[in-house]
Amino acid sequence: MLGNTSSTWNCSFCNWSLLGDTLKISLMVLLILTIIAGNVVTLLVFLRNKLFRTSQGFLKASLALADLAVGLLVIPYSVYREMIHILYGIEEDEGPSVLNFIGPCFIMGPLFAGCTFVSISTIFLLSVERSIAVLRPLHKRIVVTRRRTCCLIAFSWVFSFVLALMPMFFSQDITLEYSICSKMCNYVFTTDQPNDPSLNIMLIFPVFDFSLLGGTFAINFITFAAIRQYCKTRKQLEGDAQSPCSKVSFSDITAAKTIGIVTFAFSASFSPIAVFVVGNVMGYQWCEFSFYAFWILTSNSCWNVVIYSARDLRFRQGVREIFSRQVPNSPNHQPRSPFPAKEDISSPCVAALKEIFRPDTA
Repeated sequence: MLGNTSSTWNCSFCNWSLLGDTLKISLMVLLILTIIAGNVVTLLVFLRNKLFRTSQGFLKASLALADLAVGLLVIPYSVYREMIHILYGIEEDEGPSVLNFIGPCFIMGPLFAGCTFVSISTIFLLSVERSIAVLRPLHKRIVVTRRRTCCLIAFSWVFSFVLALMPMFFSQDITLEYSICSKMCNYVFTTDQPNDPSLNIMLIFPVFDFSLLGGTFAINFITFAAIRQYCKTRKQLEGDAQSPCSKVSFSDITAAKTIGIVTFAFSASFSPIAVFVVGNVMGYQWCEFSFYAFWILTSNSCWNVVIYSARDLRFRQGVREIFSRQVPNSPNHQPRSPFPAKEDISSPCVAALKEIFRPDTA
């Protein structure tokens, strides 16, 4: 009778474990669909519409490309490994170490880390670009150009992936393997007592991330302080009925607020993984927490398109044009501007503001 009770308990535990794994795989598949669909639409809007072919549009396209790589490559590999685990009970890589070295984890691990660094650096560059547009609008078209933006984007991608590959080339005590806890390819120590250089290399990741995020928050704080002062000045001008500058375009201010929301969302999703990395270096093994930490960060790849849709009227207009049957290049089709034209063109102040806030073409 005791044997039957133990067998029943084991069977019940296996059923609950299988149910949990199935729910996790369903969540991964849902993330794949939402990340791919959302970021493909984002890339189409930013690259198809001439209004978005600006420095800000190129930076947002780079951010969408990094998120799309996670949805196309990193998460599908985790789904594959989990299906293999459920069907065949394989939990870790098997075979010679040489085969493991050239295995998929040595591609997916740096890819996920590199795309995360690209996202952080791109958000930092977006904050700098918006800060220049708000604080120094007259210098924006001179300082922020397409060529400089493309060079910075290329540099951020190269630097991010070099940083992601550092643990593999600068320490023999660090390797990559698929974790059944986090459902991801993670950097792990090959020994129970790694040396100090290996620990310092692993700490480079959270130090770099929090340094950029801290700089991003500082820049956004300065930008929002300038916006607040600008709004006070605008209210004073609105109180003067004869003021020619009572009607002001807020495209750059709205974009700065949008970037602030993107920064906050990414910081909130990145904080758990930073805590996990620091705890792992200190010797703590948080199996259940590692799953939530990694996948909260992964879910951030589908949030940017939601933020753009909620905050950016021109982005919503671009999405409608993609799914509309109308042909934008048709001579009879005149795309409606998402901003109502209420400004008095005869006013020299409004004309100057239009020149300042006009998208750059250099």
